[in-house]
Amino acid sequence: MNDTTALVPLREARERTIARLTELFAHDELDLEEFERRVTLAHTAGTLVEVEAVMDGLAPGAQAGTSSSRALVPAAAVEPSQRVLAVLGGVNREGAWTPARRIKVRAVLGGVVLDFREANLAPGVIDVEVATTLGGVEIIVPPWLAVQTEGSAVLGGFDHVSRSAPRPDPEAPLLRVHGLAFLGGVAVRMRLPGESERASHRRERRALREERRQRRLRDRNP
Repeated sequence: MNDTTALVPLREARERTIARLTELFAHDELDLEEFERRVTLAHTAGTLVEVEAVMDGLAPGAQAGTSSSRALVPAAAVEPSQRVLAVLGGVNREGAWTPARRIKVRAVLGGVVLDFREANLAPGVIDVEVATTLGGVEIIVPPWLAVQTEGSAVLGGFDHVSRSAPRPDPEAPLLRVHGLAFLGGVAVRMRLPGESERASHRRERRALREERRQRRLRDRNP
């Protein structure tokens, strides 16, 4: 059995687990922080036992779930490179678009949004190189997409996200983001398919309120 074949059961177990976590989150049975923590654990799990442990502590009924296998586009159908440029304006890539193997993003006094939730992805690495000056880049990813980021910020911010397996599966998509933010920012946000920014913010506010409530309860009952 070659390495790729050996990774198939692990990939399918990750997908089933992330699909179930997403369903629980969508029905407000998991708060935002716990959802993101468990999704990250699922992505970084290196064995089937570690994937199964992601659901530990949840109600017995939460374990059940269906597979979320997705149809990926053939690698041959993907362009080698794309360029996204925003100068004194904004550029959005969203919906059923097909990202190239390498995407160069430049934002100068402008903003770029790359939304991968409904994108047509091919297996393997999607490399996003970002450079922003006095601008912002927002990258929106679905829970099932593995992500790695490595960037620098000068008088700005660059989100660092590590949500990928120790042994990357060559048959699964991996989003790799890197670059430089100067007087600007690069943000990576995990959001459910179809979920608006407003709805996402409402979820975050609910999660914060619940966290404060739990903290007050703990303070009253040490």
